[in-house]
Amino acid sequence: MKHTINSQSLDLAGLYTLPFRMVIGWTYFSAFWRRLILENKLIPDENGYIGEKFNHFLPNALGIKPVIEYLVTHPDALQRSMMIFTIIEAIIGLLIILGFFTRLMSIGIFSLALGILLGSGWLGTTCLDEWQIGVLGVAGGFVLFLTGSGSYSLDYYIIKRNISFTQKKWFQWLGSGNLLIAKPKVFVLTGSLAIFGLTLFTNQYFHGGVWGILHNKSVKPKLEISNISHNNSDLKFKVYRTEGADVYGSFVIGIHILDKNGNILKELDHHQLSGISKKSIQNHYVAKVKPGKYSLIVPLGAKADVTLSIRDVLQKSKIHALKLIDISGIEWIEKIE
Repeated sequence: MKHTINSQSLDLAGLYTLPFRMVIGWTYFSAFWRRLILENKLIPDENGYIGEKFNHFLPNALGIKPVIEYLVTHPDALQRSMMIFTIIEAIIGLLIILGFFTRLMSIGIFSLALGILLGSGWLGTTCLDEWQIGVLGVAGGFVLFLTGSGSYSLDYYIIKRNISFTQKKWFQWLGSGNLLIAKPKVFVLTGSLAIFGLTLFTNQYFHGGVWGILHNKSVKPKLEISNISHNNSDLKFKVYRTEGADVYGSFVIGIHILDKNGNILKELDHHQLSGISKKSIQNHYVAKVKPGKYSLIVPLGAKADVTLSIRDVLQKSKIHALKLIDISGIEWIEKIE
């Protein structure tokens, strides 16, 4: 037997969630506002390009890494996706604020928040910022689906005007009004437990926040060095930045080519790295490894093949390992297999 939730109670529930609806709506609409009205962040190769920030999600995304990697290796598809994504955020955010087709828009809020959670839930230098935004957005979308909109909404306005389609079952599920649910307590409890389970799982997966040792991958930069090879003239290697703050690069101020005893066969300091030719760097993604004013800059999520000249290394047979030194003092060493 289906139960109709009392109309007055539902109106009050929608009314009580008004501040929540307006704030969560603005958090999504403001993404459009920031990217296109206050500034244009949809232009590739300009500072603040949203595609590069999307690239920051890649190293530790959960479940959707192949999608992100495809987009950041196809710049045209990435830009189109960022434009579509921004328009969707604007529409969903605005209609949630206005309370129009509230339940349908709440599904959009749920989906966008889930994408944020899976893609960037590991980011956040101090308060697990992106994870909190993601899980609260998922929970918020579910709450707004349950309550719909109350008095201060376009849904309420058209329902009170007795427009014919508001009496249809589909509008009750996509707009606002009475929900016909067979077992409402079971429905709410099941959804709540599923979201709580997602919260605990992602908190543990990304941060070790439920048991074990807490960890935060946004605090210190981490570079992965691989595919080291050399001939008589050049040494090549792949560098991939997988951790650290997304708003701050890893600044490589030194590269050492070492023998098996750790002796330096060749050293490049920050002056030489800042002057390295861009032709010596083959980037894989839109976040680019590039020479800066005082160092070699490696943004979060950037992956590149770097070529160094070793013509001045006399004993090439002794080359055993490669060391990269960050401005913070962190060092990464990889042996040549």
